[in-house]
Amino acid sequence: MIKIHQETCIGCGKCVNDCPSLNLRLKNGKAEVKENCLMCGHCYAVCPVGAVEMPDEYLTEDEELCDGKTPALDPEIFLHSIKCRRSIRQYQETPVEQNVLEKLLQAGRYTATAKNNQECHFVFVQQEREFLKEQVWNYIEEKIKEYGTEIPENYRPYASFSERRKKNPSDDYLFRNSPVIVFIASDWPLDAGLAAQNMEMMAVSLGLGVLYNGYLARIAEENKALKDWMGIGNVTIKACLLIGYPAVKYHRSAPRKEARVFWK
Repeated sequence: MIKIHQETCIGCGKCVNDCPSLNLRLKNGKAEVKENCLMCGHCYAVCPVGAVEMPDEYLTEDEELCDGKTPALDPEIFLHSIKCRRSIRQYQETPVEQNVLEKLLQAGRYTATAKNNQECHFVFVQQEREFLKEQVWNYIEEKIKEYGTEIPENYRPYASFSERRKKNPSDDYLFRNSPVIVFIASDWPLDAGLAAQNMEMMAVSLGLGVLYNGYLARIAEENKALKDWMGIGNVTIKACLLIGYPAVKYHRSAPRKEARVFWK
């Protein structure tokens, strides 16, 4: 539960007005907590005098001071980045620095979540990438043997990936030789998708390229042993990102169809 220091509170009511769960009230000229706190941190962020204290489990050492005036992003540069981003399928062999990966993590961690649940799990695989690959390919081979000649439609792409790999071991079609593989697990699908989007845009700003890999997310999700190795238990893998420095350069944005939009 949050704590409001009465000796510091000036009774401005900003936290009360901004509380999404209607959990605050003014009493005797001071703000106080009622019950059922969502722990969203809005009161902490909006308080002009810093009278709100969050529990110890909420990290505050990396907080940013926001003046409410400076745009977080230049709109033209941001739109340009969206238009020019591409799904990257060719990567340099250069490893991605740890401090760069930490920035991607922060972009995911600070993404909005439903009911402030903050339950996304992030798994970054770089140092043990070859082990991950081995586990995934072994699992695919076991399933192919299990199905024999009656391979289900949803497994045919994996059978094709495996066949390509056998013909040419350097054909890394499933992993694209990416230096980093990131899995995002959450029982809230939209939360994982939003986190992945923010992480991708942060990656683009850092000169990295990203590919959303649904095939890898699905095959990893059904492999319980692999999920146990990742440390995510029964939490559902909802997104997988291949990340690295691009080995391809695009000179213009790809054309798009006219927007299907309705202005009312």
